[in-house]
Amino acid sequence: MFSYHRTIHFPDTDAAGVVFFANYLSICHEAYEESLHESGIELKTFFANTATIVPISKSSAEYLRPLYCGDKLRIVVKPAALTPDSYAVDYDMFKVNGTVEKLVAHVRTAHVCLGSQTRERKPLPAELARWVG
Repeated sequence: MFSYHRTIHFPDTDAAGVVFFANYLSICHEAYEESLHESGIELKTFFANTATIVPISKSSAEYLRPLYCGDKLRIVVKPAALTPDSYAVDYDMFKVNGTVEKLVAHVRTAHVCLGSQTRERKPLPAELARWVG
């Protein structure tokens, strides 16, 4: 489990002043990348060196409370294996106000591991399997 902290910025919001629904996924993807980096996976070279791509095959989101510009967030990242060549990541997004946290959204993405040339399923590389595990 990994926690990522972030502030909502004006470009994250829509004309109504709340975070645009698709930006929740973008923010979660930032947390995902940071979690991989913190686990020792060097994103700049990892996918090139392993001839692997890991596209998102499914996503879902539950929006429980609105977020506004200036809100502070803590995103909890929880990966879990699905099969030898796929995994899911659950994101619990909390609005932080001092010592009080309120769950604002739950997002889930499912990922499948593919060979970058063949586009066929392949087992997760060891580094990624360690992160998922």
